[in-house]
Amino acid sequence: MTIKKPLAIKQPEVGRIIRDLRLALGLTQEQFAAQLRVIYSTIKRWKNGRSTPSPLAMKKIEGMLEKMGGEGEDLLAKYLPN
Repeated sequence: MTIKKPLAIKQPEVGRIIRDLRLALGLTQEQFAAQLRVIYSTIKRWKNGRSTPSPLAMKKIEGMLEKMGGEGEDLLAKYLPN
């Protein structure tokens, strides 16, 4: 899977895709935050819709989705606008 353009997912979908991605990878919020090189409270703000990931964080999230292959594609398809 290759994401052709930067992800343009807005709230509340950002929070949902982060939750679903984290669960699919079997990571706690703390582990997920460490993989993205952010602090736990940042993940919490994204999930609660109080802020959105930076472009760099979105790029890292894209990379995680790409590494998941078909499962990542299916997850992304749930949240991308048609």
